[in-house]
Amino acid sequence: MTSDVSLDRNEVKQVRDRSLWTGVVLAIFGLVAIVLPVVSTIFVETWVAIILASAGATKLFYAYQTRAQGGTLWKVLLGILYIATGIMLFINPRIGILTLTLLLGSFLLTEGVFELILAFKLRPQQNWTWALGNGIVTLLLGAMIWFQFPFDAPWLLGTLVGASILFTGISRIGLSFKAREVLNNESESTASA
Repeated sequence: MTSDVSLDRNEVKQVRDRSLWTGVVLAIFGLVAIVLPVVSTIFVETWVAIILASAGATKLFYAYQTRAQGGTLWKVLLGILYIATGIMLFINPRIGILTLTLLLGSFLLTEGVFELILAFKLRPQQNWTWALGNGIVTLLLGAMIWFQFPFDAPWLLGTLVGASILFTGISRIGLSFKAREVLNNESESTASA
């Protein structure tokens, strides 16, 4: 029975350590994105263009593979739409950045609401305030986009993505330290018993 408890504690420690290192890496990436906002904005826009073009090519391949099942024309048109959108983002990055800025604002507002819901579901736990803080910051970042659009779109996208990644990393680090504190308290209470 004791070995099962220590195995569980070891598993918890491994998860905590992985979460800590994930938080550190996310915080570093977030800082880099904030320090180089125009570069990170272009990176995000290019990444989305690649994803869309790749998804379009995949949809065309799928349409070809399933041509006997019907609906091929619609599958091909959808694949072409994805590829055309990806190419448009490559050719005209300014329009892509403006569009993605609006999409990011919508995403961050939605993510912030979901993070707040998650935080209140985690409320019985000791570390729920980290998730609450992450939700509030993400919600505020989404609102900032709507108030500053389109004037600050070239640097705003990279800065906000960086800030969101940074705060996600910080919340993971905080959760990991809180888990360490809980494990230490449990160790002290079992040692004194």
